[in-house]
Amino acid sequence: MAFKALQVTRTEHGFAPELVSLEDSDLMDGEVTVAVDYSTVNYKDALALSGKAPVVQVFPLIGGIDLAGSVVESNNPQFKAGDPVLVNGWALSQTHHGGYAQRARVKAEWLVHRPAAFDARQAMAIGTAGYTAMLSVLALEHNGVKPGDGEILVTGANGGVGSVAIAVLGKLGYRVVASTGRLEEAAHLKSLGAAEVIDRQALGEAGKPVQKERWTGAIDSVGSHTLANVLAQTRYRGTVAACGLAQGSDLPTTVLPFILRNVTLAGIDSVNAPQPVREEAWRRLATDLDPSLLESMTTQVGLADVPRVVDDLFAGRVRGRVVVDVNA
Repeated sequence: MAFKALQVTRTEHGFAPELVSLEDSDLMDGEVTVAVDYSTVNYKDALALSGKAPVVQVFPLIGGIDLAGSVVESNNPQFKAGDPVLVNGWALSQTHHGGYAQRARVKAEWLVHRPAAFDARQAMAIGTAGYTAMLSVLALEHNGVKPGDGEILVTGANGGVGSVAIAVLGKLGYRVVASTGRLEEAAHLKSLGAAEVIDRQALGEAGKPVQKERWTGAIDSVGSHTLANVLAQTRYRGTVAACGLAQGSDLPTTVLPFILRNVTLAGIDSVNAPQPVREEAWRRLATDLDPSLLESMTTQVGLADVPRVVDDLFAGRVRGRVVVDVNA
């Protein structure tokens, strides 16, 4: 069967994403074939399509680290034709064809049965970014951070991780402070559940390794000086979940927040998380994320628009989540 896809190739001039027509015979090995309805554009997708980081390791390769659709064929008894499913991460857009296509063939152990609370579009409005946000919330809970304990900081608040994190934390009853470089979006962030919005500038500059205590917990998708300052401002026995590197992969800090204030830095990996952890995250999203908030943080594009969205994302012009209708 012929289908369209956004494929990444490498040329002497760099990376080149292009729309192509492929056949089922072009798909890679896997037990389950999926008719894809939607994918997303995440920061990792932008890195992959632009070549700014060595995400794609096999060429040519269909991009897209997320997909949602329904099973067409399955050689695994856990999945049957018609089952609504989704995939986040694993090898998609790295060594295996991803979600920027109308068809996908993947390993059965990568699939998650889509929660009934979400349709395919809503599942991708959440996508890896929202699933990562939920993993971060679970990390805070695991370390005993409870509503009422104090303020929770969310950095990169206008991004996909930040938007969903605010919505989930707000519904759970936490007092959320959103850090952003776009203060004109304050009303939107408060509508998601933020109690306060602050300018990211001070957090993004070099600071002292130990500062005045404020945050009981934090979810950081920025890294670099921002993460260092968040750690320096975290209260005794607080927890910071680190899940991104929008500012940089460096961490210019010292051991002082950890040995003087017993701060926990919890690393969040969404790509290779064990299946039970993924299923728990999606189960919690189905109960702890208000689906009505998804629409306000989501825009929709077609496959041909993805390269433009990548440029907008790097320029800081993307708010919330971008859903890709692969059939548009």
